[in-house]
Amino acid sequence: MDLAYIPSPSTGVIHLGPIPLRGYAFCIILGVFVAVWLGNKRWIARGGTAGTVADIAVWAVPFGLVGGRLYHVITDYQLYFSEGENWVDAFKIWEGGLGIWGAIAFGAVGAWIGCRRRGIPLPAYADAIAPGIALAQAIGRWGNWFNQELYGKPTDLPWALKITESANREAGLYHPTFLYESLWCVGVAFLVIWADRRFKLGHGRAFALYVAAYCAGRGWIEYMRVDEAHHILGLRLNVWTAIIVFVLAVVYMVVSARVRPGREEIVEPRSRKPVETGKTDDDAEDAGTGKAASDASDDAAASDDAGDSHDVENGAGNGAGSAAKG
Repeated sequence: MDLAYIPSPSTGVIHLGPIPLRGYAFCIILGVFVAVWLGNKRWIARGGTAGTVADIAVWAVPFGLVGGRLYHVITDYQLYFSEGENWVDAFKIWEGGLGIWGAIAFGAVGAWIGCRRRGIPLPAYADAIAPGIALAQAIGRWGNWFNQELYGKPTDLPWALKITESANREAGLYHPTFLYESLWCVGVAFLVIWADRRFKLGHGRAFALYVAAYCAGRGWIEYMRVDEAHHILGLRLNVWTAIIVFVLAVVYMVVSARVRPGREEIVEPRSRKPVETGKTDDDAEDAGTGKAASDASDDAAASDDAGDSHDVENGAGNGAGSAAKG
């Protein structure tokens, strides 16, 4: 008899009338809000303006969702395009299936577009948002709990996850790999925050640290999973991906520290707020400069006039004195 285990939800969706509220989608949305909130605080602390992180996230999040889904569908194509499967299911993102590798890659493209539109360096933005992304992943992994997916090998540990039987899974107690990864991501977030404060990471190195730390954990957690996956030389595809991305992140940190030491002094150009209708701060400065120049010119002219008047008065006085002497 099992006295302790983590129960799984009986359903991953709650219906409010005709409106379905899906636990997986709720976790993703909540994670995005947390990432933007923390990223905004870090961006302001770096000298940026409030709202910039959210504006760029409008580009990054949709790209990330598309990229995450594409990675999942491509690497697990047999779930949608093999005999007996319905390819339309590839679009049912609410049923689970987002690959973090594709989400980060495509999300970076969206962030790059948003940064270009704002004149902001992408590495600085990535550094600010990195811990928030880790927390978003920690929250998002609970969506797998709602869907009873991505669990590990059978276990009798007190924190085992109870899985109920369905067409695609066998009932039993398994390692809660979703929980392991969630806790690992929380640790990664705190690691990046601490290292950023301690070493003043800049030029994308805080983001690279997040990537390397996440990959280190994802490698051993992925190895525990029992869901269907492609294998290369005996290792799951995502294990190889974690190894390769980890190496690239570490190399980037080393090279970046040598080429661009320190941290960016300016992360966002000075905002141009209108001071009058149709005028910017620069216009106001130009106008102020012109006014000052005009005032200086008027003062100089007045001084010259006063000098001329003084000379005339002296001349008239001298003339009168000569006449008196004569």
